[in-house]
Amino acid sequence: MVISTPILMAIGSALLAAGAELLHSRRIRRVRHLAFGPRGRFSAAVQAIPVLRTLFFAALAWALTTLLLLNPKAHRSEVTEVNSRDRRHLLVVLDVSPSMKLKDSGENAGITRTERASRLVESLLKRTTDNKLHISLVAVYNGAKPVVEESRDLEVILNFLDGMDMSSVFPVGKTQLLTGFEEAARIARKWPANSATLLLVSDGDSVPASGMPKMPPSIGGVLVMGVGNPTKGSMIDGRQSRQDVGALQQIASRLGGQYHDGNVRHVPSAALDKLGSLKTNDDGLKLTLREYALITAVASGLGLALLPVFLHFFATPFQPGPPLNQPT
Repeated sequence: MVISTPILMAIGSALLAAGAELLHSRRIRRVRHLAFGPRGRFSAAVQAIPVLRTLFFAALAWALTTLLLLNPKAHRSEVTEVNSRDRRHLLVVLDVSPSMKLKDSGENAGITRTERASRLVESLLKRTTDNKLHISLVAVYNGAKPVVEESRDLEVILNFLDGMDMSSVFPVGKTQLLTGFEEAARIARKWPANSATLLLVSDGDSVPASGMPKMPPSIGGVLVMGVGNPTKGSMIDGRQSRQDVGALQQIASRLGGQYHDGNVRHVPSAALDKLGSLKTNDDGLKLTLREYALITAVASGLGLALLPVFLHFFATPFQPGPPLNQPT
């Protein structure tokens, strides 16, 4: 069996620390009456200090050696071009109608529907690890306009989602979600089959019985996320507006996708996996050897730093000098 270098360093450090503690304990016995009073006794907790200090030294040696031997991580800013045939796509159709500015979303109903939509999309994007993913954004109100096509920059997408008033570029009118699907189908028509996920974020809209655009073969999964309170409406233009769950579920069903009420809960990773065209960040959530080494180094270093403080206050109840209640 081969023992790795970090483990050998930990064992060596533990042996040296244990030897030093033995030598130190012999010296303490000689002056224990000066340090711990006439009885020369210290608290029971102090007996664990040599063991703890030895373990901390061993853990620190293992952690630092591990970090020294691990290959460094390189974070490069340049982005390599991905062949069009190999690209994966996320096509976001975002409802930007005035009702999306109503503040009735989130756990405490304290943020607007647009802000909730931004958080939902950001959470989704941060759980995807596919470096071939390209994001397109279509704004829909009483018409549809492409905002971004095939961008790999997450911040560009979030910038448009972060409270930007995109409804002002449309004439005033009624929301027409179907126009957003028509524009999405036009954009996705040129992509390879099953390479894209269609994501609708909206508070709902009346859906006609016919006229739903047919999605091209490139759309491999459809997710409809609802925002806004689904039970309690808010007033806008003399009428009550709330998340139209029935309409959104109908849209998801007619497109062969799934519906998720995102007013309070983020989309589970399991639901994203079912879409098939998005690769979720399962491995990215796991701690690697580097993270374990960093945690161990910080914890053991902090422990070594706090041991003298502990000894100062709790080593012994004996206090040299005259009693505090005795007059001098």
